Amino acid sequence: MKIEPAGSLRGHIAVPGDKSISHRSVLFGAIGEGETTVRGFGRSGDTEATIAAVRALGVTVHEDDVDALRVEGAGLRGLREPDGPIDCGNSGTTLRLLAGILAGQDGRFELTGDDSLRRRPVDRIAVPLAEMGVGVESDEGKPPLVLEGGELRGIRYELPVASAQVKSCVLLAGLYAAGRTTVVEPLPTRDHTERMLEAAGVRVTRQQRRVSVGPAERLVLGEVDVPGDFSAAAPFMVAATLLPGSELTIHDLGLNPRRTGLLDVLARMGARITVFNRHLSSGEPAGDLEVRSAELTATTVTAEEVPLMVDELPLFALAAATARGESRVEGAQELRVKETDRIETVTSTLRGVGMRVTARDDGLGVRGVPARPKGGGMGSHGDHRIAMLGAVAGLVSREGVELQGSEAVAVSFPGFFELLDSVTQR
Repeated sequence: MKIEPAGSLRGHIAVPGDKSISHRSVLFGAIGEGETTVRGFGRSGDTEATIAAVRALGVTVHEDDVDALRVEGAGLRGLREPDGPIDCGNSGTTLRLLAGILAGQDGRFELTGDDSLRRRPVDRIAVPLAEMGVGVESDEGKPPLVLEGGELRGIRYELPVASAQVKSCVLLAGLYAAGRTTVVEPLPTRDHTERMLEAAGVRVTRQQRRVSVGPAERLVLGEVDVPGDFSAAAPFMVAATLLPGSELTIHDLGLNPRRTGLLDVLARMGARITVFNRHLSSGEPAGDLEVRSAELTATTVTAEEVPLMVDELPLFALAAATARGESRVEGAQELRVKETDRIETVTSTLRGVGMRVTARDDGLGVRGVPARPKGGGMGSHGDHRIAMLGAVAGLVSREGVELQGSEAVAVSFPGFFELLDSVTQR
């Protein structure tokens, strides 16, 4: 696919519902009491993998519309052992969160996925689950992951690396364990699990970087209104900032402060982004954004900021490459175990279109040039974040980008290119 250069981005858009919240609404609804209604569901390959997974476990999901679901809860311990492995597709969220839930079910469960997912490590969840009393088997630390529940005991677990998915896995297993389960984070991570558990009636204790739950009797979620996905909006925000004359409004966007680190970083670089119409959407902060073009100056993303914008770091690198001065990303080793080694793929793809990016052990170095890059060829490596990065790089380049593997975006954001084209002025 050829991404042609753009003049500006102008107009009003809404992006699909937040994937993280969409996953959790289906998973928590599946172990809840009664029916859970989900509005604004963010449909993608990943969230559809979660729907398929709970169906394999005996849960009925009614798909009333593209973005509207009803989940008939089986109860906290009501999931049934499937006939074969549960396919999580490319979704690490599905595998990790579902593992925590299955730790408390009767039976033996095997979680697997596509080639990409089967290359990603599962030791980070296998270790704490085994400590809690779960029978765990893996293929040398990678999927398939086989779980057999038992009498679980609560633990105090210190995360070796900040990860919302690992934290969520342990907390969900803690709902089935005797005693309190506490997770200690080295750095704050996104808290969608804690917010939704509280909305479902679970007592969650938060103290600085510690989160605790005890054994639950039941979950009652009822209704979930999913705001727009911040990560899905990020390519539009960065493109509108970099393209002169842009004026773009993004409506009903999730603004959980554990997700919006990119806003803070762009602001100190000089971006002109205004938040208005703030409100709560099923306990999650939300609002509208107005983005206007701006000239940027370099900055450093610190290790403390990485968990707040881990999915947006590729886009930060692109913005930094067109800013004035030298930027850095520090403490971002987590990028190396995503769908691809994103430190290497971001470096190689942005260099391919004329940007000055250097890979470091724990992040990136970027020498900014405040001008449009030349453009060229770029491959997604099957990673939807890299495909979106390529789309924005093409828009802000002088000659455009020939993007190989653009179909990877469908995993995360069906309709991405159509929505981008609707606000692109050439």
